[in-house]
Amino acid sequence: MEKNMGYKQVAKVSRRQELSRKIITYTLLTIWALVVLFPFYWMILTSLKDYGAYNSEFVPAFFTLSPTIANYVNAFVNASLGTYFINTLIFTLITTAVMLVVSILAAFAFARLQFKGKDLLFTLFLSLMMIPNELVVITNYVTVTDWGLRNTFAGLILPSITSVFYIYLLKENFEQIPDELYKAAKIDGTSDFKYLLKVLVPMCSPTIVTVVILKVIECWNSYVWPRLVTDKEAYFLVSNGIQMIRENGLGRENIPAMMAAVVVISVPLIIVYLIFHKKIMAGVSRGGTKG
Repeated sequence: MEKNMGYKQVAKVSRRQELSRKIITYTLLTIWALVVLFPFYWMILTSLKDYGAYNSEFVPAFFTLSPTIANYVNAFVNASLGTYFINTLIFTLITTAVMLVVSILAAFAFARLQFKGKDLLFTLFLSLMMIPNELVVITNYVTVTDWGLRNTFAGLILPSITSVFYIYLLKENFEQIPDELYKAAKIDGTSDFKYLLKVLVPMCSPTIVTVVILKVIECWNSYVWPRLVTDKEAYFLVSNGIQMIRENGLGRENIPAMMAAVVVISVPLIIVYLIFHKKIMAGVSRGGTKG
């Protein structure tokens, strides 16, 4: 009887400790979530405030009883945000599509095709990841300028259509597919290109989706290269457009309109990440694991 009572007390203490641990953990996570999310809340709140009401606040208000979308209209009409948005959409779609084709073909060549010096070539290819981005940017800028591609979509897109990391990620994923499938396909007379499209791409679709999502986010957030290669507003992307909005006076005089522009730019990526973040993590972990 005493032994049973001892077991019950130990179990009760253990449950209390587990409950206390969970309470502390979730309390800290809640505090951290509030700290992380507060800037986004403040950005959206400011974008919904009237310009006059915002300027009349001596003490910042943490809510508004009269939200307005006039700031979003102001950002699109007076700040050319719509043009920047369309430019970014064109840049993102074309760059992602071309990069995906190049990366899939290169990864397949390194993963399945046999040619002399393949391992050495792939090692040299991976060594490109060691080169600082600043050096690559300078080289690309000189090349694009010499070719007369400044202030063009081609100049924006060309330096971004390859990625050593994505090729490596897809190559590792392709190599996880059993060699027997490739040999059986070759015996049946299937071409390499057809095997790639009919077998590898469907089986590795989680990693390919991950690559697409990561590239979209990368293109949408591009700042340094578009800033260097374009000085005409007609080719500005949203990242550079925000800088232009700030410099031309709208951002300094009308903070709510500036925040509305930032919300328009940020929300699409936030939605994409919230929807596909599990696929991103699953694809990256699958691409880097063999066996």
